[in-house]
Amino acid sequence: MRSFFRMSVVCAAAAALLFGSAAAAEPVFTIYVPVISGAEARAVLPDGREFSLGTVRDLPTATRWPGYTASKWAAPGTVAASAVNAVHLTLSVEKDAGRTMSILPLHTVAPAAGAKAFLTLDVPAGTGFFGGWAPPVGTPVKVRKNDGRTVPLGENGLPSAGDVMIFEVSEAERPYIVDMENRPGGRVIGWYPSGPKVLARVIRPVKGSGRFGGTEFQGPGRIRANHSGVIDVSTAARGVVGGFQVLPFLHSKSKEMGGAWQLTQWLIIASETVDPLPGTAPLFAGNFLPGSQLSDALWNTWSTYGRKPLALCRIDGGPWRKFPEGAGRQDHVFDRVTHIRIYSPFTREPLSE
Repeated sequence: MRSFFRMSVVCAAAAALLFGSAAAAEPVFTIYVPVISGAEARAVLPDGREFSLGTVRDLPTATRWPGYTASKWAAPGTVAASAVNAVHLTLSVEKDAGRTMSILPLHTVAPAAGAKAFLTLDVPAGTGFFGGWAPPVGTPVKVRKNDGRTVPLGENGLPSAGDVMIFEVSEAERPYIVDMENRPGGRVIGWYPSGPKVLARVIRPVKGSGRFGGTEFQGPGRIRANHSGVIDVSTAARGVVGGFQVLPFLHSKSKEMGGAWQLTQWLIIASETVDPLPGTAPLFAGNFLPGSQLSDALWNTWSTYGRKPLALCRIDGGPWRKFPEGAGRQDHVFDRVTHIRIYSPFTREPLSE
């Protein structure tokens, strides 16, 4: 345990430079997605450089209501889920349910997307907007209308053909590492430049891998999805289904998550305060994202490699290492995993004095 704390304290000075102490004054980059079939989606850096994110194909003609349960915990007009196989947006929350639309890669499996309630980009799942350029949960979305006005997403309902959706992606204050002690009562610790902070407590540890859709589009030890009620980690090779999920207690009691208390594929955590965890940073908003699988060339080496969150584990309290391969359903493949670590994404090199 001493080495665990010593290593993290040594990292703190560099992390203070890397992550800063407050929300970024301006977006790290801005994404423009035209609601125009055949138009190009692109990311634009503050210095004006542009990167193609694919061509728009299918356009949405409807919204989905009620959306998947956790969509109601995202603020209206923001990104509700960021995943290799979909980015879901909450337009509004009505009668305790989210109204959503989605942006999908051309070939995907995304049950949470409603029929006709999605826009398609002609890129592979796990890349571009669904990879290294993915917007984190909570990213505000604006819509530039045909008449030149810019309004929050959802203010006028579904974006119309000819509109442009605008995602201003910033990096808020967040821990540089999140550690989870995989045992009942274990701490979920965020390591900040100012020191460690207990973010939550483990109620039920994870023991097995499961067949979570979308993990086939992500590599092992990487985040498949983050939304306002889940962190989904892939533990199998790209092309193979397998992973586990971290759930906040409130979502574990949702009707759709009934199996989480009987099966072994979920790590359930609870807040240490009266405030519930769903939709809150840094676990369920503002931080994690799928990240580059190195087919995405971002604007420099640090962003390409750093915006690729890594998940590691410890076996029987040993050194940090890659996860054992958990492909498909294996109820006890993680029985000996005692600790889980997820690195936050970053985009720049620590500055020198």
